[in-house]
Amino acid sequence: MKLKHIAPTPPMGWNSWDCYGATVREEEVIGNAEYMATHLLDYGWEYIVVDIQWYESQAVSSAYNAYFPLEMDEYSRLMPAVNRFPSAKDGQGFKALGDKIHALGLKFGIHIMRGIPRQAVHQNTPILGSTQTARDIAHHNSICPWNTDMYGINPHAEGAQSYYNSIFELYASWGVDYVKVDDIAASHLYGIHTEEIKMIQKAIQNSGREMVLSLSPGPAPLEHADLFKEYANVWRMTDDYWDKWHYLYGMFERCEKWATHVEAGSWPDCDMLPLGHLGIRSVDGFWDEPPLPKGVMRDRMTRFTKDEQKTMMTLWCIFRSPLMFGGELRNNDDWTLSLLTNKELMKIPKVITQSTQISRDADLITWHAVAKGKNGQITDQYIALFNASEEEAIMTIDFNKFELTDRKIFDVWTGKLVDFKQITKFLIPKHGVTLIRI
Repeated sequence: MKLKHIAPTPPMGWNSWDCYGATVREEEVIGNAEYMATHLLDYGWEYIVVDIQWYESQAVSSAYNAYFPLEMDEYSRLMPAVNRFPSAKDGQGFKALGDKIHALGLKFGIHIMRGIPRQAVHQNTPILGSTQTARDIAHHNSICPWNTDMYGINPHAEGAQSYYNSIFELYASWGVDYVKVDDIAASHLYGIHTEEIKMIQKAIQNSGREMVLSLSPGPAPLEHADLFKEYANVWRMTDDYWDKWHYLYGMFERCEKWATHVEAGSWPDCDMLPLGHLGIRSVDGFWDEPPLPKGVMRDRMTRFTKDEQKTMMTLWCIFRSPLMFGGELRNNDDWTLSLLTNKELMKIPKVITQSTQISRDADLITWHAVAKGKNGQITDQYIALFNASEEEAIMTIDFNKFELTDRKIFDVWTGKLVDFKQITKFLIPKHGVTLIRI
């Protein structure tokens, strides 16, 4: 598979899940796209991704309706719910929405579940391009443990590849640029689904349209890194990630383990950025808290402190994770917008060619990254000092250890030049970070 030219740098965009769960509506997608085009496109943000269950007419939150009727065409393919996406009427699907997003200079993405709809199997509906039916290709014992929409597909069944080909031909006709496939990559959920990953990538190739392939949920098993790099562009290193410190703290270990597998077109994914206005129609993400009364959402601004938000943005960027903002963009305050429009920070994932954790002393963690020119010479270096401890700490950079072409050294977050000494100390707040560019 030749995938390296697709997503040569980590994808950057917005995903509807953290703020709208399974319920996002067309006007909300368009509103966030217009915001992105106006405020964020110049900084590299470009994908608008409609997350799970866009085919479910009665979705009310991120808590799924079990065995609910889904919108589907005559060939077993799920279609957008018209009451939520009016432009999908008369079988148009997401074509009009995709066109509107493209007209803004952006790219369009959707979420799908692995497999074929259960209702297609129960109704035994046809498959486009095959004499087989939905019941012939379904793997009835391959089911998602947290969502009832689909059966897995038997990869050895005649007609199985035809079904995947048919849905990706449909997505290509809608102008889809990014597909997030769920229930496929986590080893703790009945194992990863290797053959379906291969079939999906083959279907993308057959569609004639380039699409970024993102695999969820995590944690993706490290021992299958070569598989992910060959057949996908993005894969989750973690289960759903939310705005609590212990989630962010655990990401340092995951990033260290996956760092050697980060390369052009292949991006281990730290998951979405739960920033800004979250939980508008979403009820989950806080498994360690009492459940909410029925119908009550976790509507809030992010629970991360400002220092934790800077730490998260820095780690995602220096590790080169995809950046998918999870909040309602139109409700961004000045602080949240500033996180997404820091030019020096936003260029890091695009220019660095390698990065690694170079030291960890308890909860004081240092990462180093380099950018190189076409001649292979180092043009920039970045040093991130993370204080993951529970109190402020002094961290030190010994600049003697780094190849300095000059002494132009500044703080990426403040934009100020650093008072240079060969050995320089920095006072960093708890859960905070200092990011230096040489």
